[in-house]
Amino acid sequence: MGGIIDFFKFLFKYRNKLVDQIMFYLSMICAFMTIAHIGYVTEKETAEVTHDTVVGMFYFLFVIGILRTGVSIMASRKVNVSHISGIVLMGYFLIIAFSRINNIAYFSKMEWVYLGIAMMFLSELSRNSLFFDNFYFNPTILFVISFLALILLGTVLLMLPRTTLLAPLSFVDALFMATSAVCITGLSVTDISTNFSTFGQSVIMILIQIGGLGIMTFTGFFGYFFSGGFSYKNQLMFGEILGENKLNSVVSTLLTIIFITLLFELIGGVFIFLSLDANQFASLSDRLFFSAFHAISSFCNSGFSILPEGIHNEAYRFNYAFQLCLASIFILGGLGFGTVYNFYTYGKQKLESILHSIIYRKPFVHKAQVWNFNTKFILLCNAVVVVLATASYYLFEQRYTLTEDSTGWGEWVTSFFMANSARSAGFNSVNVNFLASPTLIMVFTLMWIGASPGSTGGGVKVTTVALAILNIFALARGKESIEMYKRRIASESVNKAFAVIILSVLSIALSFILLNFSDPHKSMKDLLFEAVSAYTTCGLSLGVTPSLSASGKLIVIFTMFVGRVGTLTLLVAFIKNTKNKSYIYPTEKLLF
Repeated sequence: MGGIIDFFKFLFKYRNKLVDQIMFYLSMICAFMTIAHIGYVTEKETAEVTHDTVVGMFYFLFVIGILRTGVSIMASRKVNVSHISGIVLMGYFLIIAFSRINNIAYFSKMEWVYLGIAMMFLSELSRNSLFFDNFYFNPTILFVISFLALILLGTVLLMLPRTTLLAPLSFVDALFMATSAVCITGLSVTDISTNFSTFGQSVIMILIQIGGLGIMTFTGFFGYFFSGGFSYKNQLMFGEILGENKLNSVVSTLLTIIFITLLFELIGGVFIFLSLDANQFASLSDRLFFSAFHAISSFCNSGFSILPEGIHNEAYRFNYAFQLCLASIFILGGLGFGTVYNFYTYGKQKLESILHSIIYRKPFVHKAQVWNFNTKFILLCNAVVVVLATASYYLFEQRYTLTEDSTGWGEWVTSFFMANSARSAGFNSVNVNFLASPTLIMVFTLMWIGASPGSTGGGVKVTTVALAILNIFALARGKESIEMYKRRIASESVNKAFAVIILSVLSIALSFILLNFSDPHKSMKDLLFEAVSAYTTCGLSLGVTPSLSASGKLIVIFTMFVGRVGTLTLLVAFIKNTKNKSYIYPTEKLLF
């Protein structure tokens, strides 16, 4: 017995990479079997066999997980980050196994078994695929490849027979839905509320969550916990992906993004849950799933809803509390992680101040609250757009869509919801086809402007448009630079803003022209709206998406992908010249 223990200690201490590979392949087989059982098997007899197989695999992973974690701790004689995550994961397996053995109703459901197998596979995938120490990818190219890989994986999952309830999706339709979910757009070729099963809706929700934050953020998060840390090369790579200049802040930035996202989605989900009518749901689990889906969809600004006709559904059209919850969540998601983090630190400081005064009965020593330049500029730009857009919608739609609302409060809530949803979220509490012409032009503009930089929202970003406008005024005044909050804007930012604007116009124009060739029978207004919505990842549509031709859908798919990744990002990824010149050419001025 002692010889066996010594062998395992040697194996986990000196052959840990081999152990990781074996565990990865075992968990992958279990994950594929689980996916086949949930999404592919339709015959009752086969389903019973795969059900027993999945449960057996769950217990098998539980046993080898305990063995691996225990022996690894014994071999290293200390508990590190990867051990703690392994203990937590095994604790989860233990709770579910105990519940199934003792037939505890809620935790003995198969959904918890599926989740455990998925968590084990995700942990092993993070251990084996996160670290690229043996080769190097340009982080920008890696960012693009990660989105493509996630879209292809989502396409395969959405083509499984049990994903849909009515008609199965073709490859183009599955690719469209996967791209729309990963690129957090919200355009749909089928009604996910009626044609998608709970499994299919869950796939969409997961793709939205991962796509909203970026697959590299998730693999980095799980890889850090399940592998025990980052190598130096990993820190450089993730620092460039996250836009973090300080290597010692890469891990904290990564964890902060995940924590803030999950925290605000949880808070938003609770408020959504409280705003719902319990009589509209068959069970508590349906109500919880509905709340979670819409909290994730709204914070990620995706615009997907599992309601027939979306938020325009007659049971929710006048649920103003529900609409305000959604609007608050997608506005927060559209502010950007840096801005939301400022709100989080401010709220945390205020809470500490209150607790300190209650517990210690002493005045709390306040730290200087840092509202950095970007946060102040983003908040100012968003405030201007929110106020102007809401007021304009209220004035333009008095004789149109707002006639459905019976109160002044309802009119303002609808105006606030639609004006801000048009920027990137893509939810619609009214029928977009009934909007007045001036409102439709405003929606075009709002979609193009989009949300804030560093957020889950799309568009050219509100700060980009603001910077271009400020530059025009600076030129008119004869100034050589733009000044805001006693700071001078770098010329590099101005150049990038105009590059983003020009590339967006060219991309939308190209997509619009190609759509006119692929679907010449469609209205030009509808196709232009579709092209703008796809590029800006807004998701609003005038109803032509399901009826587009196969080539038209492929054009929209490419437009959504380019809009999510960014045209400038793609250009930098593939044509960037890293050679520095040691000379500067003489300067000349062009005539305008």
